[in-house]
Amino acid sequence: MDLGLRGKVVVVTGGTGGIGEAAVRAFTAEGARVVATYAANKDRAADLAEELGPQVLLLRYDLADPDSVERLVPEVVDRFGGIDVLVASAVRRPARPPGPAFDEIDPAEWADTLHTNIDPTLRTVQLAVAAMRGRGGGRVVLVSSHVATRGDAGQEAYGAAKAALHGFAVSLARSVGPHGVLVNVVSPGLTATPDALAYLPAPVLAAAAARMPTGRLCDPHDVARLIVFYASAANQNISGEVVSMVGG
Repeated sequence: MDLGLRGKVVVVTGGTGGIGEAAVRAFTAEGARVVATYAANKDRAADLAEELGPQVLLLRYDLADPDSVERLVPEVVDRFGGIDVLVASAVRRPARPPGPAFDEIDPAEWADTLHTNIDPTLRTVQLAVAAMRGRGGGRVVLVSSHVATRGDAGQEAYGAAKAALHGFAVSLARSVGPHGVLVNVVSPGLTATPDALAYLPAPVLAAAAARMPTGRLCDPHDVARLIVFYASAANQNISGEVVSMVGG
């Protein structure tokens, strides 16, 4: 199946680690021109770009830096003439549990989690959609988390932020559908990313995999393939959907 991505301009925020990096690799394999963003790990980003070659352009994008958020889309449009696909994968996670109970957390802390995981993403989508309209359409894929619907102790603010993206996507799909822009959310469960493998003990990972009907955790490349489908020409009329990917 031809996914129609060769030569398309694809922006992947958070594109140098975990699911975002897997998506960058998958789009590059389809012949897309990919802009992969990084926040702090410039060396890792440079290694990735060197490995994948001139199809990949690195740009800095930090959810906590409003200037970098405002610059991203205009710089891509200036370089490539437009944007065909935006994959919003950048995330700022709070400290992992165990931690203080929710009623013991400083309100400024959970407010920061909400702000940095909602506002910059919405602004980036706003700018990208404006560019897509001038191009006759496009695709937006937001990367969420099973925490938004299934919950996880200690992740209340993070879960609320991800749930907000679901409501945003469903409404945005109605607004921009007439302009040829399709908007969907991919919501993976616990995924065997390098970060997850580093901070979770092996018995915890094994127990989580055992609860999956498939008997295994999702791999970042599993999620990336789903992202690529929703971003591709193979998807002609699926929009406003939140797709869970938790092995069953």
